[in-house]
Amino acid sequence: MSHTDPTSPAPPGPGAPTTHDVLNPATEEVVATVPATTPEEVDAAVRRAADAQRSWAAVAPGDRARLLRRFADVIDEHVEELARLEVAEAGHPIGNARWEAGNARDLFAYAAGGVERLTGRQIPVAGGWNITRQEPMGVVAVIAPWNFPMPIASWGAAPALAAGNAVLLKPAETTPLTALRLAELGLAAGLPEGLFQVLPGAGPVAGNALVEHEGVAKVVFTGSTAVGKQIMAKCATTVKRLTLELGGKSPNIVFADADLAKAAAAAPGSFLDNTGQDCCARSRILVQREVYDRFLELLEPAVRAWRAGDPADPGTDMGPLISAAQRERVRSYVPDDARVAIRGEAPAGKGFWYPATVLEGRPEDRVAVEEVFGPVAVVLPFADEAEAVRLANTGTYGLSGSLWTRDVGRALRVSGAVAAGNLSVNSHSSVRYWTPFGGYKQSGLGRELGPDALAAFTETKNVFISTEEDDQ
Repeated sequence: MSHTDPTSPAPPGPGAPTTHDVLNPATEEVVATVPATTPEEVDAAVRRAADAQRSWAAVAPGDRARLLRRFADVIDEHVEELARLEVAEAGHPIGNARWEAGNARDLFAYAAGGVERLTGRQIPVAGGWNITRQEPMGVVAVIAPWNFPMPIASWGAAPALAAGNAVLLKPAETTPLTALRLAELGLAAGLPEGLFQVLPGAGPVAGNALVEHEGVAKVVFTGSTAVGKQIMAKCATTVKRLTLELGGKSPNIVFADADLAKAAAAAPGSFLDNTGQDCCARSRILVQREVYDRFLELLEPAVRAWRAGDPADPGTDMGPLISAAQRERVRSYVPDDARVAIRGEAPAGKGFWYPATVLEGRPEDRVAVEEVFGPVAVVLPFADEAEAVRLANTGTYGLSGSLWTRDVGRALRVSGAVAAGNLSVNSHSSVRYWTPFGGYKQSGLGRELGPDALAAFTETKNVFISTEEDDQ
């Protein structure tokens, strides 16, 4: 999720920048300068997309599927190039970036497989036949974040295109390069001109223009809960369809009967992956009191084993934060009087680095309630199962979480009681492109991914056909 605001009450005036510099967060060097899309350009893009969508919706399902499979194949041919772009613009370790490019490829291939299975139903009625049709919405705006630029852009774009829509992708200002390249690869694969367009630029300008445009039928947004609320209010004026994937403060619940060595070894990846810039980050570690000290003993070497450094080095586990502003935000959650249980190391000098940090805290602490979006976790003790569930459900978020136990009954009870859309038992895995993903409470609206993803980009039309004989 991104904390970059893609909307604001009013667009900037005539002095708004016409270009935006993309920085390498590991070196602070400018790696590209990208044009900033204006509201007038957004309007023209919507019109082009609407024309392309009408033709695309008329393409036979088998041919549409074939083109999307070809798009996936072309992405596969450029995985290394896309990964290197991700390293440069987002500071992701190269191994992670290769996975992200491969995930984008897999998403388009998976969506292609659903085109010919997007069917309606026949519903029994008296006096005739009743059928339903799943029809594309039209033009879909996908507003993607900077933390996982390629995968999350593809979460929206792939099923939307497969369902017969056109897509306008607005990447985050800091990470537009992979999005622009994906659009070029789509054209190379044979997608019609205007069907999949990328509109880089400022959120308050390009993002706002997309959200407010009457020609946009649906908005898919991944980002902070605060911005999601703004977008939801703006979409209400034209009753746009909406999918929101918003903030998270996910718990990692460790019971006394768990395999503590395994739980401790896995915990760093749950809040340090992508330098903690992950809406699913398990940044609240809840540990049963009788094993609290032992768990911290096991956790320390696991955290210190994570190597922060050059993202282009295959041996790097953790890269920099996305920006200087994000680094300052993360620092604000670790005041001078914080009880630091574990602190890792980070490179000195250029780059937006911050060390892995584990705090001991209280449930009411700011770091235990708010989303940090950095490599910081807080450890909290609990007495019993009831208190673990109560602590896990505290707050406004409900995106994901983990629980560690050898007791199958407890695993079922607790996973049923925790209010979150994605839970893992004895694992930290949250996201698979073939299973649904989304949040409870203020962590979002709707579901992405999985077998029903295409249906979320369609309208259901009901048609009744009378079989009554004419009276003649």
